[in-house]
Amino acid sequence: MKSFIAKLLKSVTVMTLILMACTVPAYAEEELNWVEGGQKVDVGTNLAELQLGSDFIFLDAENTKKYITQSGMELNGEEIGVVFPKDEKQNWAVYFEYTKSGHIKDDEKKDIDADALLESYKEGTKEMNKELSPENQLFVDKWDVPPFYDNDLHSLSWSLLAHDNQNNGVINYNVRLLSREGYISAILVSDPENLKKDRIVFNNKILSQFNLKKGQRYEDFDSKTDKVAEFGLTGLILGGAGLAVAKKVGFFAIILPLLKKFWIVLVLAVGAIWAFIRKKLGLKNEQSEQQPTQLEQQEQSEQPAQDQASERSKVNSHE
Repeated sequence: MKSFIAKLLKSVTVMTLILMACTVPAYAEEELNWVEGGQKVDVGTNLAELQLGSDFIFLDAENTKKYITQSGMELNGEEIGVVFPKDEKQNWAVYFEYTKSGHIKDDEKKDIDADALLESYKEGTKEMNKELSPENQLFVDKWDVPPFYDNDLHSLSWSLLAHDNQNNGVINYNVRLLSREGYISAILVSDPENLKKDRIVFNNKILSQFNLKKGQRYEDFDSKTDKVAEFGLTGLILGGAGLAVAKKVGFFAIILPLLKKFWIVLVLAVGAIWAFIRKKLGLKNEQSEQQPTQLEQQEQSEQPAQDQASERSKVNSHE
């Protein structure tokens, strides 16, 4: 992780780093209300709930927005929560956002053209790079995880591999959980080196414990009263803008705010805030020393994401 941060420093001013490292913990200690794991937490307003494991800490919508602002990142107004690991050796975060776009029909679930989408990303990025300085350019390489739809959970997942002009890897893992009136974005922020093991934690301990509340689930849609979104699954992958718009505007124009928010500022902010988190929660060094063994056990028992989702859906159907 240190090597990854060192690379990112090339594209972030020293002053920005100093300000973040010095001010984020101070602001957090004064204002942020951290919720410790081992309990059920509400995500959004009467929207969803998460059984938060004891290995994690959580910020609700209000405090997530405070944290993002204090970290120098831009708000989009849709933030409803964020989860961090307690273990300082795990430098990842999961952001939750809710977009009330209208009910998204999944008619395209069997017709998602991953190759066409990838080409659209590449073409749009190439055009947008012409208007950007070299340090802000991004180059899309390939799918890390091609888009796939889980029919039981009504969720759409994918992951893209990209790099900057200095060949530094950029990657994230996206999940969109369709709801009655829109969708919840669950975005795993990690780095290429640790994404695989972080995704195991994300799938097994976060998503598997996340549920939409009754009345907000996809199947609760009422065609007589509820609005329908103007785009489908393909448009959702392209930021809710639709394939034609994405080709015209460019993927980078759509994803740039997320990159600034998640890939540059957030990674640094996570490192800067760890001393505060450990001090506030009274964490012991022994806890982090045990974590590698736990991750190894999780990796050995991991099932494909689609299988996990299917099993969870069956459990929910009996509730």
